[in-house]
Amino acid sequence: MTLLLLAAGTDPAAPVSFDWDAFWKMWGIPIRIAGIIVVAVLLRVALHFTIRRIVDQVVNGIKRKQNVDDTQALMASPLQAVRVVQRTRTLGSVLNNVVTVLIAGIALVLVLGELNFDIVAIVGAASVVGAGLAFGAQNIVKDLLNGVFMVAEDQLGVGDVVDVGPAAGVVEAVGIRVTQIRDVNGVLWFVRNGEILRVGNMSQGWTRVVIDLAVPYSADVDQVQDAMLETATELAAVPRWKRAILETPEVWGIQSIAEEHVVIRIVVKTRSSDRDTVDRELRSRLKKTTDALDIVLPSLTSVVLTGFDSASSVQGARPPRTSPTPHIPKGKRK
Repeated sequence: MTLLLLAAGTDPAAPVSFDWDAFWKMWGIPIRIAGIIVVAVLLRVALHFTIRRIVDQVVNGIKRKQNVDDTQALMASPLQAVRVVQRTRTLGSVLNNVVTVLIAGIALVLVLGELNFDIVAIVGAASVVGAGLAFGAQNIVKDLLNGVFMVAEDQLGVGDVVDVGPAAGVVEAVGIRVTQIRDVNGVLWFVRNGEILRVGNMSQGWTRVVIDLAVPYSADVDQVQDAMLETATELAAVPRWKRAILETPEVWGIQSIAEEHVVIRIVVKTRSSDRDTVDRELRSRLKKTTDALDIVLPSLTSVVLTGFDSASSVQGARPPRTSPTPHIPKGKRK
């Protein structure tokens, strides 16, 4: 009877108020945590977009000045343009990694704070742990610092052909701790930045094709040297190779004398990106030259690749492929 009276006394049309206090007590923490994660993801996306935009603007500006559409075409342009493009892309990659680590760390601290962990204690403990790691894990700190300085000092960049000791080949990625290098056999090497004690960079400036031609001891050395120089000079005059060869070829003369053969050295200064192609073409022409002179070359028992030999041929005697950043000529812009 009492329930019926209460039901009769209640107005069914009266609005029912929502209990926000109970709702936030139950769902407040999950909602705030979800909000932190969403904001962190959006901030990461926004910063990565900004970094990519700046990188694209720099790369696009260089290409516009050089009047090319793709980075590969910059190889025919001044060296500084190529280095700016490579360095900008490398710095962009490193900045993206730093942004990701920082945002993830800040978001993790905020989430722990929402779960009623003492943030001050967490930060203090993190400082102590960080000091301990800095002392106990000195190699990691060394890797990070060395990676930053290598990029800042432009020791290497994405697309460079380098020899860092543990590996030699084309730089595919430069991280804040590890540098990835693809060697001539296609093996991808992950080299810790702290282990890189010296960097031999073939992509900065120019390089030199050095060919040691072994001819029979009885051959006329002067005639062979003149023929080698003439062959290399003819190669340098061909339009296809004229751009790749920077200076007039030189014959440095007799490199060594053995019992059965004499080694004559010829050198050609080339662009770093064209070294292997010029090397192969010149060897082919020298073979034809010696055949025309009726010179039978001594047999070679072995061929050993050392140093940078064929290192830039990872992508088939071409530099690594890069993402094209097309630009719109001024006359076609809206």
